Amino acid sequence: MLYAAISLIVLVLDQITKFFAVNSLRGNAPIVIIDNFLQFNYVENYGAAFGILQNKKIFFIVMTTIVVIGIIVYIKTNTNLTTIMKITLAMIIGGAIGNFIDRVRLGYVVDFIDVKFWGLYDFPVFNIADSSIVIATILICYLVIFNKYEV
Repeated sequence: MLYAAISLIVLVLDQITKFFAVNSLRGNAPIVIIDNFLQFNYVENYGAAFGILQNKKIFFIVMTTIVVIGIIVYIKTNTNLTTIMKITLAMIIGGAIGNFIDRVRLGYVVDFIDVKFWGLYDFPVFNIADSSIVIATILICYLVIFNKYEV
């Protein structure tokens, strides 16, 4: 239940923040939080990270379904996973479902967190689901490299 709750928390936070982005940002100027670093800027993403695979909606829906089912099966069949490993996998599930909902409902993913590194690099716009997936993936890499994913 803890892991389902984590997935649900990520999903709800993602959808609430996207609701804010659609209602407050779409058609408006970005909201600057930290000048030349962080702003909220509405973007409709028809592809994946960094704008790759544009307009491949069916591909993303199928792949997300396979990945989420695969992670659930992996968690259920590997009873020796550490708690932190299960949490990170739950974060990926929540993030994947958050973006999945956008793709099915809207045909694109709502992104709105816009980070620029003071003119040196303009990072692709992202959302809470993306953040959850990336943070969890980094944690999984650490756990696997240092062999801390199983008890």
